[in-house]
Amino acid sequence: MRASIMNFSEVFKLSNQLCKFSPNGKYLASCVQYRLVIRDVNTLQILQLYTCLDQIQHVGWSADSMFILCAMYKRGIVQVWSLEQPDWHCKIDEGSAGLVSSCWSPDGRHILNTTEFHLRITLWSLSAKSVSYIKYPKACQKGMAFTSNGQHMALAERRDCKDYISIFVCNDWRLLRHFETDTQDLTGIDWAPNGCVLAVWDTCLEYKVLLYSLDGRLLSSYSAYEWSLGIKSVAWSPSSQFLTIGSYDEKVRILNHVTWKPIKELVHAATISNTKTMVYREVDKCQSVEPSQLTFPPPRGTPSSLFTVHSKYELVEGPVTLRTIKPDTDRANPELGIGMLAFSPDNRYLATKNDNMPCCVWIWDIQKMRLSVVLEQTSPVRTFHWDPVQPRLAICTGNSKVYLWSPTSCVSVQVPVEGE
Repeated sequence: MRASIMNFSEVFKLSNQLCKFSPNGKYLASCVQYRLVIRDVNTLQILQLYTCLDQIQHVGWSADSMFILCAMYKRGIVQVWSLEQPDWHCKIDEGSAGLVSSCWSPDGRHILNTTEFHLRITLWSLSAKSVSYIKYPKACQKGMAFTSNGQHMALAERRDCKDYISIFVCNDWRLLRHFETDTQDLTGIDWAPNGCVLAVWDTCLEYKVLLYSLDGRLLSSYSAYEWSLGIKSVAWSPSSQFLTIGSYDEKVRILNHVTWKPIKELVHAATISNTKTMVYREVDKCQSVEPSQLTFPPPRGTPSSLFTVHSKYELVEGPVTLRTIKPDTDRANPELGIGMLAFSPDNRYLATKNDNMPCCVWIWDIQKMRLSVVLEQTSPVRTFHWDPVQPRLAICTGNSKVYLWSPTSCVSVQVPVEGE
């Protein structure tokens, strides 16, 4: 597969990689130090320019794309701006309690701030101009989750050295259920997309996944093994039919929604011998470029032609041995096991990354329950993300390229930027 040519905008300044599309897809927010810039997605023209009190550390859109918040954690302040009424703004100051995270509620009219040391969550209402508090939120990987319809919120809590879950109704924030979980040290929670089942998983030292109903009943409990590092990542399928669990043993286990038992184990072997699995390997190539073709003028004293490194994918015939690294198991969070899981929006494909094979992305066909494609990059994969509309995967390795895979092709796209 050859390198692909795409259209790119001019380069815009950015701080802390803070750049987010609005949920309705019409606006693009970017931050430069203490300034918030709102652009039109189609024209990239600046629509609004807001100035905050300090350097912005987090930005978040409301679900209806009418408001945007900017969090300045060092000062414990959140500022809120309105796109419809540019003169309107709101300032929230947590004072001596401090601030470690800030997010919107699904209705876009409440802001949930978590104070330092996770002492409490402050619930600010923009419409009623009121404030309320939720005590004992747990400091964990993912301790808060909203249902996709925005009706309920689940919150992990820690009190008296035990783990609890509280489920709230979001329209009036009343407590619906409160129950203790059978976990040693709860690490994360996540609702199924249909909002009917809550997945709760334990620390990596204890392999355990618990499934709870909306009314707090324990539906099932699953443990694959004992006395070894356990769960590293968890993801629901868009249809809510499958719950995938990535483990430190380099396997993905797929649980079905009827019996909550595993129906398939996806093994990430270092050697690919199945002829039905396509392995694409990125190969670098040098291309001569004339200075007149460069977007940026070359510095003085440069040769008449420059060499830029492009890359392409080559189909490798099996059996193929993938590059692996030997993790340091004596350190915390070793580079081992399934660190990333993501379903395509049509529920057809599952993309995974095995952390001790950092340059590889594995793409599984969920309908056939088999490995379809392996992409081996020249550099370690930092992240990947599915196109929300079609089965197309974007991959980033931290270089000047972006990689795109679809069922029909895979391409390497050179991004025209100055420097690395």
